[in-house]
Amino acid sequence: MANPAIETELQLSDNALTVLERRYLKKDTDGNVIERPEDMFRRVADNIASAEGTYGATTEEVKRLSDDFYGIMTRQEFMPNSPTLMNAGREFQQLSACFVLPVEDSMESIFQAVKDTAMIHKSGGGTGFSFSRLRPADDIVSSTRGVSSGPVSFMKVFDSATEAIKQGGVRRGANMAVLRVDHPDIEHFIEAKTDHSQLTNFNLSVGATEEFMRAVQQGERFDLINPRTGEVAGSLDAREIFHRMAELAWEGGDPGIIFLDRVNEHNPTPHVGEIEATNPCGEQPLLPHESCNLGSINLAKVVAGVGEGARIDWEKLRRIVHSGVHFLDNVIEMNELPLPQIAEQTRANRKIGLGVMGFSDLLILLGISYNSQQAVHIAEEVMRFVTDEARAKSRELADLRGAFPNWKGSVADEAGEEPMRNATVTTIAPTGTISMIAGCSSGVEPLFAVVYTRHVLDRDELLEIHPLFEEMARDRGFYSPDLMKEVAARGSLHEIQEIPREVRELFVTAHDISPEWHVRIQAAFQEFTDNAVSKTVNFPNDATVEDIEHVYRLAYELGCKGITVYRDGSRDEQVLRTGQTEKARKGGAEAVVAPRARPQVVTGQTRMVRTGCGKLYVTINSDESGPFELFATMGKAGGCAASQSEALARLVSLAFRCGIPAEQIVKQLKGISCHMPAWEPGGERILSCADAVAKAIQQCMMPEGEQLQMDFNGTSFGHTGACPECGGTLVHEGGCNVCRDCGYSQCD
Repeated sequence: MANPAIETELQLSDNALTVLERRYLKKDTDGNVIERPEDMFRRVADNIASAEGTYGATTEEVKRLSDDFYGIMTRQEFMPNSPTLMNAGREFQQLSACFVLPVEDSMESIFQAVKDTAMIHKSGGGTGFSFSRLRPADDIVSSTRGVSSGPVSFMKVFDSATEAIKQGGVRRGANMAVLRVDHPDIEHFIEAKTDHSQLTNFNLSVGATEEFMRAVQQGERFDLINPRTGEVAGSLDAREIFHRMAELAWEGGDPGIIFLDRVNEHNPTPHVGEIEATNPCGEQPLLPHESCNLGSINLAKVVAGVGEGARIDWEKLRRIVHSGVHFLDNVIEMNELPLPQIAEQTRANRKIGLGVMGFSDLLILLGISYNSQQAVHIAEEVMRFVTDEARAKSRELADLRGAFPNWKGSVADEAGEEPMRNATVTTIAPTGTISMIAGCSSGVEPLFAVVYTRHVLDRDELLEIHPLFEEMARDRGFYSPDLMKEVAARGSLHEIQEIPREVRELFVTAHDISPEWHVRIQAAFQEFTDNAVSKTVNFPNDATVEDIEHVYRLAYELGCKGITVYRDGSRDEQVLRTGQTEKARKGGAEAVVAPRARPQVVTGQTRMVRTGCGKLYVTINSDESGPFELFATMGKAGGCAASQSEALARLVSLAFRCGIPAEQIVKQLKGISCHMPAWEPGGERILSCADAVAKAIQQCMMPEGEQLQMDFNGTSFGHTGACPECGGTLVHEGGCNVCRDCGYSQCD
């Protein structure tokens, strides 16, 4: 429940108020909220409008602009990215969410980048890197007469630094690692997250070249190039690599693909440098030491009329676009960036990324299904308009303030175009939390759910019903509490016959829509977006690797700059299989494994393991056949920590009694991480209570000094299932993980 101290006259939902209270509003030293939402929006508006003073504006002109900025935010027409809402007008004035840092082929550059990463994560930003310039593993290091350990080993150093910063109590860090497909270590890179305990703070993307994609199409080999020498270092079968990329994305979502040559075809300042990497969610290609400021327009707010008379109010959209561009350009003036090189590069190009959210809501208001050619047409029409008007406003600002400093020699300058204030103006970013504040659907994604269960800490579970669906259900007479519960339980309207067919077709969710429609909508927005589009292509759990390959090819053919896929359950299902259950899964007879009965006497031992929740005492008892039961007691703790430890112990005990080998249980639990790790006296890190149980089993079951030999080829539990802030369920959308209960987002 939202704090009564922040109640407001604004039209904000309980969910929005909860998000604001948890993450955005000012707090005193005791953690008490001391700012209302209106105060936050006024703080931000005043701060960003004050940049006008740099250009000679009067006090009255600054006040009018501040009122305009305040209005577009409080009417939920436009929201800037999270760092701007959090930090503008406060002591800590870092307003950007996305950065790219260079990593050159030297120890000095690598560890300077690690240091710079720490500073950026401390400031609340996420970082992208290309590791393509690093020499491959086992290559010569002449200064030491040794050999290189390769890009992936250094990525682990960045990952550890990110983990340390996260544990310092600040906003979590997020990273993107890009490696060119023609790097000799590309196979190692593609496989880097098959061990789910590794690189947990990284998204991975393969930088696919035109040469590689042609080789895939033609079934040919492609050359690997040593970046140190520029010489050919071997070749690989393109289709085999392409298939392995799709296979691993099928298993866990990584790696994605960035079409690097296509990105650089649209690089506005090639005379300044080549684009090699993006921000963590892939929508913002950036030069080394560059940052970008993002904001999104709520398309649900630009619909005039209702029912069959509903239409897009283009004049209103034009006004919001112009205000949004002005706002984001001012952010560049007010931004206190974490490194001088970043400040210099950012102000030299002045890239902004105005995007949209609420696209699904717009379609519903217009009576258009998301998975339709009509929706593709609306996407193209809307984004063409937004980009055209954003450029018009940028040109207007250039007339008043001057073009971006790197204008001379830019692509637009060489083409004889009018000067612009900003090298780029549009980006489609994930809008996990700002869309909650705005009360609209996320980015350009389909609905995450029509009705879902929201868990609130001090109340029972609540049903969150999409307001347009509830209104339509009541108007058309099919609303009932029981029906809403059924919709929440099913997650879709698709098979609920009590709901009229045309309503079911209108309120489609991400998993009602075929992957091809996801890609077609992404491509429609990409055609008219300067930068790139953050979007998740959702697959059902039973999708095949070939299905993912098909979508990769389609994204390339339709002009996307990159693609991210997510197969339902691929990161959050735990598979424990005996030989019989595996046989049943593959189509054999159903296998039933009966747990063995408990004898009168069992023997065992208890170990104490330190976890982030306290001391965990793990007791493992065995009978004559081997390990039989496990008890896990969390010191003096109660509540969730104790209950979850007990639940975990019961499931492990059942697995023991059903004959599942201890090493298989360890494999599933070891490496699962939470937001509160701990360290044992010997220096070993305990990532979570589950990780503690795995290590206790490992220690108890094996002779002293002997390590379990475990096969990691099977599917294991992913790290994205539970929210690190409230324990709620994370939803994968917009290339990001978002909690609908508390507003946590991995990305913004």
